[in-house]
Amino acid sequence: MACVAILLHHERDEAAVLAREAVAWLSERSHDACLPPSDAEIVGRADLAVDEEVLADGCDLAISLGGDGTMLRTVDAVAAKGVPVLGVNVGQLGYLTDVEPDDLFVALERVFRGEHSIEERMMLDVRVGDDLQTLALNECVVEKTAIGRTVRLGISLDGEFFTTYAADGVIVATPTGSTAYSFSARGPIVDPAHRAMVVTPVSPHMLFDRSMVLAPEGTVRLALDGHRPATVSVDGRHLCELTDGMAVECTAAPLPAKLVRFGGSNFHRILKAKFGLADR
Repeated sequence: MACVAILLHHERDEAAVLAREAVAWLSERSHDACLPPSDAEIVGRADLAVDEEVLADGCDLAISLGGDGTMLRTVDAVAAKGVPVLGVNVGQLGYLTDVEPDDLFVALERVFRGEHSIEERMMLDVRVGDDLQTLALNECVVEKTAIGRTVRLGISLDGEFFTTYAADGVIVATPTGSTAYSFSARGPIVDPAHRAMVVTPVSPHMLFDRSMVLAPEGTVRLALDGHRPATVSVDGRHLCELTDGMAVECTAAPLPAKLVRFGGSNFHRILKAKFGLADR
């Protein structure tokens, strides 16, 4: 008997329908299902609600029903406990999901028979001070809060000061996150099989405006320089605000995110489909 966590996109009816069907499918086979309270309410199964902070405890698998945003939320909920995530694409083409809705139950049967592989993705360990710490699959972003003003961020690499960015913000991304916000800021695309940290300034007001691809063993520290505050977000979630003298530190997380795959993932094929690249 397995325990399966289910997280879904809150605004897509198909995701809610699939979640109800998944709960029934698992129950018929003597497996347990659990959902975060907000998801359980949408599905109409308040009896299966488990606080997200302890959702991964005892779980063998997590199912993400949505797009990449739902995948990021699911990974955030379970990655620290080493729970693999099965991504079901409910919506537009995503980089992270591997299964289409019609194939969900075939995929689950294959998982329970062990006919799958686990793809490991590097994550970031993001820390602010001594008390605030979280993981990121895509990126950590430190950016301005005031409209029409830049923010000054002093960057140190492996404990050595490098430079001060005057910019709208700075992104520290994983290879997985290189196709997210960092890509929009003209950062490089990095195959997610690699381990690296990608530092990309957002609209820098300085001559040095290039991204840097850094070794995963290092530490990237971003310290706020000046009275203008900055906002820290992780995988699209607000983490905190920085004031003068505060800093964010990013390192490679000790544990990877685990994604369920069938037959391997073709990153190049996904890129071609995402950007409509011609075969010739």
